[in-house]
Amino acid sequence: MKRVAPYLACLISIAAVAAGGQSARQIVRAGRQADLPFSPAVKAGNLIYLSGQLPTDDAGKVIAGDIRVQTRRALDNLARVLEAAGSGLDRAATVHVYLKNAADFPAMNEVYQSYWPKDPPARTTVAANLMVPEALIEVSAVAVSPGSERRVIHPAGWVRSAAPYSYGILSGDTLFLAGLLSRSGKDNSVVAGDIRVQTRTAMENGAEILKAAGMSFADVVASRVFITDVSDFQGMNEVYRSYFPKDPPARATVRAGLMGPQYLVEVTMTAVRGGGRTVYTTPNADGSPGKPNPNLSSAVLAGGRLFVSGMMGNMPGNESDMAAQTRETLARIGRTLRAAGFDWGDVVDSMVYVTDAAKFAAMNAAYREVFRGDFPARTTVEAGLVNPAGLVEIMVTAAR
Repeated sequence: MKRVAPYLACLISIAAVAAGGQSARQIVRAGRQADLPFSPAVKAGNLIYLSGQLPTDDAGKVIAGDIRVQTRRALDNLARVLEAAGSGLDRAATVHVYLKNAADFPAMNEVYQSYWPKDPPARTTVAANLMVPEALIEVSAVAVSPGSERRVIHPAGWVRSAAPYSYGILSGDTLFLAGLLSRSGKDNSVVAGDIRVQTRTAMENGAEILKAAGMSFADVVASRVFITDVSDFQGMNEVYRSYFPKDPPARATVRAGLMGPQYLVEVTMTAVRGGGRTVYTTPNADGSPGKPNPNLSSAVLAGGRLFVSGMMGNMPGNESDMAAQTRETLARIGRTLRAAGFDWGDVVDSMVYVTDAAKFAAMNAAYREVFRGDFPARTTVEAGLVNPAGLVEIMVTAAR
């Protein structure tokens, strides 16, 4: 791992945030703190949640260069934040890579592989517009603290992935799965077919990885689904929910580009083994019980962590108002947190999808009204939402 320059080291600190009289999470501060509503990273238990890292210099400006240059800088920034958290790249369990251009995938991989020559983290890579136009790549991650288990999970009989990632990383009771595509693990060949065929293939791949870790779909607590065509949403759902006949995981589904035109869907999941599991449905604004969704649970509590589904806030009258939709989205998340005994101070990570990067500032303004300081880690990208009236979708994880 690359060392932090001395003049940066003096700017690094970790701040504890109290909840109920005990330190529930630690805010990791690294380098110059820009006036942005997210922290570089948040530690909770043995996990470190890192915000999306852009290829920026020490002044916060995106560096000039092609995808190789920018990938190297983004990963160096990731390494710097991990060092501030007392960890390193070798402890990364799962990584999400967002590329502005899918055509940059091979060149990105060349650089990326040099940072993890052995036992790379699980990884999901999709194409999405970023909030800074000059950036070609953004990288977020969840890492495990030194001394914690970090074990590669590889199903028997599967070949090594053609790209530099592991199919699964297990740490204690938590399994992080790589993005699953319609591809055979036996020989990396593409399994062609419509959205139903491809969703089933991806989910069967997930079953093999879960089995190799001693788990099943009953242990899955959260997933992110990326589809290339919103018209495939219902077909994907038909297959997806057959794997979760009861208490499905929290989930967010958006439209994004995948790393090959042959792919229609990619699914990434997190599983937590044992220790009990409780699902929650978001209460209505008047406090009455909400209506369960057969495709996802509003939130799943497992292992002291609450995994909250991606939520939207579109309502009659706010169709074009990003700030209003963000406020309503956060109001629904807030009701869900409280139903499970959590609050905003427990949120460690958030994923924000916006349909128009030009409305980033409006989303941020409303976001700050809830998160006033000691922000959770966060990644924000532009993506299509499955509800055409939606402008923003936010998915969070809380810990206590």
